[in-house]
Amino acid sequence: MNIALIIAGGVGARMHQSIPKQFINVDDKPVIVYTMECFQNHPDIDEIVVVCVEGWHEILKAYAKQFNITKLTKVVPGGETGQASIRNGVYAIAEDHDDEDFVLIHDAIRPMLSTDIISDALVTARKYGNSVVTIPCPEVMLYSEDGKTSTKNIDRDKLKRTQTPQTFHLGDLVKVHKKALEMGITTATASASLFADMGYTIYFSQGSEKNLKLTTPDDIDIFKALLKAKRADWMK
Repeated sequence: MNIALIIAGGVGARMHQSIPKQFINVDDKPVIVYTMECFQNHPDIDEIVVVCVEGWHEILKAYAKQFNITKLTKVVPGGETGQASIRNGVYAIAEDHDDEDFVLIHDAIRPMLSTDIISDALVTARKYGNSVVTIPCPEVMLYSEDGKTSTKNIDRDKLKRTQTPQTFHLGDLVKVHKKALEMGITTATASASLFADMGYTIYFSQGSEKNLKLTTPDDIDIFKALLKAKRADWMK
């Protein structure tokens, strides 16, 4: 089985809104609904599990019913950190799924995820055992010790910018998260970095600049523009 694990446990302080950013309405639809629809509409996704910020569980379930997100099977409490939220979701999935099932961990605030990105993530994971969505790094990268100056350039051809989903076997996720706790690692911000730190080889699948992470108000403006462009394409 392929289970989408959507991480919606944060409050999004940088968005400067009174509600969590994943619940902000854009064109009369919450951001998280757009994200769930990406997986709802993909034929190879069997279930959706959401790790949700406290106080919003019933609202999320109501939205799922309103927008016909029939693949949603569980809403799981978030944790104190991103790593804890992912762990909560992984452990909840492990209660009734097999080790060989794939879990696609995805940010709730990446609502422009395409069918092609999900498909390539699954193809790569089936071939190699895991996949992390990445895009090239087109900018010149400078290394800085003090955050103000630099004397060193980093070869951008050797860098990748990671996105989500990040896809792993459920059994590997459980094993890595348990080991991380035993080692006192509690603040890993991404599954890819956690797996790399544990000695796993990470395999890349194809991402997109449109797979935008909504972090600031400017990102919402870009999201609205992308939605408008997408609708224009549909009308042709």
